[in-house]
Amino acid sequence: MSGTAALRPEAGAVSAGLHYTVDTGVKPVNETFGPNNIRRRVSGEHEVRQMQIRDGRPLAGEFSLDVTGFEFVGHRTKMKDFFDAEELKRVYYPEVEALVKKVSGASRVVVFDYTLRSGDEAEREARLVREPVLNVHNDYTEWSGPQRVRDLLPEEAEQLLRRRFAIIQVWRAINQPIQSNPLAIADARSLAPEDLIRAERRYPNRVGETYRVGYNPQHRWFYFPRMRRDEALVCKVYESAKDGRARFTAHSSFDDPTTPPGAPPRQSIEARTLAFFG
Repeated sequence: MSGTAALRPEAGAVSAGLHYTVDTGVKPVNETFGPNNIRRRVSGEHEVRQMQIRDGRPLAGEFSLDVTGFEFVGHRTKMKDFFDAEELKRVYYPEVEALVKKVSGASRVVVFDYTLRSGDEAEREARLVREPVLNVHNDYTEWSGPQRVRDLLPEEAEQLLRRRFAIIQVWRAINQPIQSNPLAIADARSLAPEDLIRAERRYPNRVGETYRVGYNPQHRWFYFPRMRRDEALVCKVYESAKDGRARFTAHSSFDDPTTPPGAPPRQSIEARTLAFFG
């Protein structure tokens, strides 16, 4: 694979607190409930660590889905209203499937889920959308990645799971450029297996599993300031291949110290896809 050279150190950075999980030996729980699952309860012990989070824009050409675990791309969308569920399925799903195919090289891509988030509590209540997640995590685990295929494509699952597959997410602003609670993402090469802490993910109708992430001073963090709606962050949150490719990408929203007073609350969407290869 290409792109394994060390990233240049001269890009600018901010120093910000990231919320890491402390591994106490007790499995933490993340629970969503309430209308449209917008309420959250979490258990587990956390610690806030000051980390350098580098501006990834000058380095965008050096990121690779299979090496660093994410790519930052220009991506225009024809969406007019991201809060319109029918328009999302009609317009955005095909756009995301085409983008993930292009970036990953997958032969088949299926959008199976999306989450809208707002940093404004009144908007969350009015539109029944979720809040930004201010803890370091990865959305799927060694178990829950394949299980998602079994849940969503039960007739084909066992055949599909014989080949390589990945779960790839596409994250973007849906309105104004993001100034509040941007998303930080870690170079997958800086994430060690022992940093991953299995957490139960409870929904009203099923139980899944995610990784919380423990502090490691080796983590290399990036973000893309003022992301616009015609840009996208494509990241891999599960990879079945164990051949040295990036498999998981730790990420978290954070309080950016450079956010100007009165900046608009964040509005974002992440779409989740199953990507099949071969």
